Amino acid sequence: MDYIKRQQKQWEKKWSREAELEAKKEAERVAIIEAEARKQEEIAARKKLLLEQQETERLRQKHVQAKEKLDEDKWNEQLDTLLGQLDRRKREDKKLEEIRIIIQNREPSFQELGWVNWLADPLNQRLADLDYDYAMEMFKRDNLMAKRRHGTRGRDARASNYVLSFTGNSAGATRTYDYVATDFNPDTYNLNLGFTVSYWVRPDEVGNTMFAFGRRHSNNQRFTFGINRMRQSYFGIGKNKITTAWVNMDTPVEESLLEESGAYWNLKTDGTWYHMAVTYDDRSNTSSGTDRKIYVNGVLRQTDTFNWSATGGSTGGIYFGARNNSDSYNNGWACALDEVAIFNTAKDSDWVANVYNTNRNRLNLSNESGLVGYWKFDEGTGTTVKDYSGNGNHGTFGAISGNTTAYPTWEKQGVRRR
Repeated sequence: MDYIKRQQKQWEKKWSREAELEAKKEAERVAIIEAEARKQEEIAARKKLLLEQQETERLRQKHVQAKEKLDEDKWNEQLDTLLGQLDRRKREDKKLEEIRIIIQNREPSFQELGWVNWLADPLNQRLADLDYDYAMEMFKRDNLMAKRRHGTRGRDARASNYVLSFTGNSAGATRTYDYVATDFNPDTYNLNLGFTVSYWVRPDEVGNTMFAFGRRHSNNQRFTFGINRMRQSYFGIGKNKITTAWVNMDTPVEESLLEESGAYWNLKTDGTWYHMAVTYDDRSNTSSGTDRKIYVNGVLRQTDTFNWSATGGSTGGIYFGARNNSDSYNNGWACALDEVAIFNTAKDSDWVANVYNTNRNRLNLSNESGLVGYWKFDEGTGTTVKDYSGNGNHGTFGAISGNTTAYPTWEKQGVRRR
């Protein structure tokens, strides 16, 4: 009997161990199922968030378009009212008859002008002499329509939008060392006392030390913008250069905006456009440093403090498509550029976000305060890139050894609404 009891206890222990093992396996299986369920919930949540963000952007664009249409209709209604008033009063005053004729027959300016330049047109000057208020209405309307259409009367208020692309000097099969040379020198405008640089860039390749544009006279006199490695930024100002990886910045660039390559996250080369902005806080002298801020796609990513004090080097102006290194082509980048603007004052984060959120095809910074250099890259033909700041630092196509077949390439991007 004792033997039977011992055997029974041994079997009970074995059954208990088997039950515990089975329970452990069941718990592990349940944990795996729950983890997979949580993963699917996270994926669904991200998809839902993306759809919500897309819908928000669609509604915002719709609201902007509706507002612009209302503004244009308002000005048209005001013009109709003005002409009606003139028609009713023309029999009473010969002066009003002349005003009516001028308004009906004048060719409005479809580029934004200051008051003095607008009055350079004899008809506009005559209108101002006859009635200042009416002239001011026409002046405001011309500038508003210039922003909306930038065309001429009787034509579609649209024009082709272009960008300028470069081949760089890295890929042996496609490189042509093409660039655009300008006379823009940051020292001329005292940018070491404060500046903003805003530009759109489309990387067509990523690699080691590639510059979208810039100038370097010495290691203490940099003004250069590009990438240092496939995964790293390059912003060189004065003696300071930052080469932080995009994902290691104070506020990392989102992985959704980058392309994974092994252990690294690089800028995409699939046609994606990035908006970059760099500001250097305003100051009255160079006795101490100030903040340099870097923005990517409207978001402040990095802030550093340093003192840019050395200026006065004899090197010429900035190059586009590469860096002017002591008056020599240096480290080109296969990329495309659009809407490069430079200001002699530091813009704030709201300004940067507004520029990023404005469709590139509608962007016009010509009337912004502090503008000292502005290249829209909208010519679409020829070998000159106009500086719209009014400072005359127009760009001229260049190529190594004077090879005119190796010039930068105009690329049509669709329709620009102005």
